[in-house]
Amino acid sequence: MASGVSAPLAGGTASPGGNRPSLRRARAAATDRRLGWLLLTPTLVILLAVTAFPLAYNLWNSVRHVKLTDPAADGFAGLGNYRALFADAAFRQALIRTLLFTAGSVFTQIVAGLVVALVLHRRFRGRGWVRAAVLVPWAVPTVVAATSWKTMLDPQTGFVNQALSALHLPGADTNWLGGEWTAWAAIGATDAWKTVPFVAIILLAGLQVIPDELYEAARIDGASAWQAFWRVTLPLLKPALLVALIFRTLSALLVFDVVFILTGGGPGNTTETLSYINWREFLVETDFGTGGALSVVLVVLALLVAAGYVRIFRTDRGEETR
Repeated sequence: MASGVSAPLAGGTASPGGNRPSLRRARAAATDRRLGWLLLTPTLVILLAVTAFPLAYNLWNSVRHVKLTDPAADGFAGLGNYRALFADAAFRQALIRTLLFTAGSVFTQIVAGLVVALVLHRRFRGRGWVRAAVLVPWAVPTVVAATSWKTMLDPQTGFVNQALSALHLPGADTNWLGGEWTAWAAIGATDAWKTVPFVAIILLAGLQVIPDELYEAARIDGASAWQAFWRVTLPLLKPALLVALIFRTLSALLVFDVVFILTGGGPGNTTETLSYINWREFLVETDFGTGGALSVVLVVLALLVAAGYVRIFRTDRGEETR
């Protein structure tokens, strides 16, 4: 009889008091969420004011004829600015140059930044000083860095040609900014000198959160240094790599200041990028319609790149968890 009575009680509905801790936790979580949104609201409002309004303004201009030097031309253009943009050979060439520069610079800078991060992650005397010194190029304003490189690359008085001449190496008479390929090499070198430290610091932060026990276990299992890097370091470094890739790709797609200072788009128009053409349309041609259309194209391109990276890394993560 005792067992017959106790069974329903054991399997019956729990008392109302038993749900009180879970209800309190749910209410506390809801309060935390409301507080989080409340604290985020000022930042979100500022971000919307800084980004959403210019984007909406450019989107509106992109479907209108707006040229400050020709007020009579003001009117609705529809997709006419976009059609004219994609029909322009200068735009298509600048798009190809921008994409090629982005692919080349991102690849070399990610590889170089990873090498620097791996070196800085090792223990050696004076490591703190070296880490601080590596950050110096990144802390230098881009305008200052580009101007310094332009001075060093001067064919008459520049340090680069003088050093090559003193060492009896080829290229001592090269006009680095006077040819298409040498100008792009100069742009790439200047951009890499400035941004590789930034990539290295991001990847170094990712390396520091990888437990040493995983490398010890890999060594015990007989893994070589390359196998440990490929099987342990790279998979666990993917979140940091994603951040570095997104930042560097978007920065390379929108490159302007280095090109403007080093070459001014020359020689001819061989180093013009999308951002350089955008600047020219807005501030030189005062064509806000075409400039707005190009701005929208740049935003869409940046969003596609960021979404592509996130999708690729999310897919890899899903496959690893299977």
